[in-house]
Formats: sequence, C-alpha cells, structure tokens
Amino acid sequence: MALNNHSLDEKAKNTRPMVYITRKESFSASHRLHSAKLSEEENRSIFGKCNNKNGHGHNYTVKVTVCGPADPITGMVMNLTDLKKHMESVLQPLDHKNLDMDVAFFADTCSTAENVAVYIWNNLSKLLPKGLLYEVKVNETGKNSARYRGERVS
Repeated sequence: MALNNHSLDEKAKNTRPMVYITRKESFSASHRLHSAKLSEEENRSIFGKCNNKNGHGHNYTVKVTVCGPADPITGMVMNLTDLKKHMESVLQPLDHKNLDMDVAFFADTCSTAENVAVYIWNNLSKLLPKGLLYEVKVNETGKNSARYRGERVS
C-alpha cells in the first residue's frame, strides 16, 4: 500500500488540491447589545447584562479562512502577508472603538458577534479575489463565537 502521492490516478495528477488557510488577528472594542426595534424591557429581557446602558468591551479574535487551489509555483492559496494587510484594513476601524457609536454599519444593526462576523465578511469580500473567502470566525469571548460563510436566506 502506497503512503505517498506517487500512485495518484491520471485525474488526480491533472488537478490541484483545494487548500484552506486561516489567519488570526484581534481587536478590542466596546458595544451594547440593544435593538431599537425592541422596547427597553424586551432589550433587558433578551440581552441581560449585555444591555447595560454604558456598554461593555471585548478583546475579539478574528479568524479568516480562504480557500483555493495551491499555486503550482508558490505553493500558496494566497500570500498570507496580503491577507494580513486586508484583515488589518477591515479591523482597524473597529479597534478601540464603540461599535454602536463609531461604526456606521452598527448604527441600526445590533452589534452581536454574528453581525460583527457579517460586517467583516462584507468588507473583506470587497478586497479579496472573488470566491477566495471561505469563512470569518469571530470569538467575542473564550466561550462565545460566530462563524459566517456568506450564506443568505430569505
């Protein structure tokens, strides 16, 4: 039994492997979980202590995964230095900010981890080659995270 790729069939020899690579960055921000579409009582009931009128903060970590065939010359799906620069340009407007007051997207969108992931996806997808972005994972705490892969539902 072969333990290497030397015995690949013809189809496998003429295709490139699909590879997923991930880069991790971080930012710090404050926010308040609050929806203008809900009453004060409903907000308190749903969001609990995270609805504190003074807000609260997190040290977020963000993992971005891109997916594509490894280039036969460089061996890379994409240059991680480029991915780092793109991530930094998207995360910089969030860093050390109050998401609800300083980031226009969250003026009328509740700043949940889910919506932070969507915000990052929407902005990164404008910078990366079409079809390369696979997943954005936002860790709000060591126990809470949200993943977004660009899916939409009606």
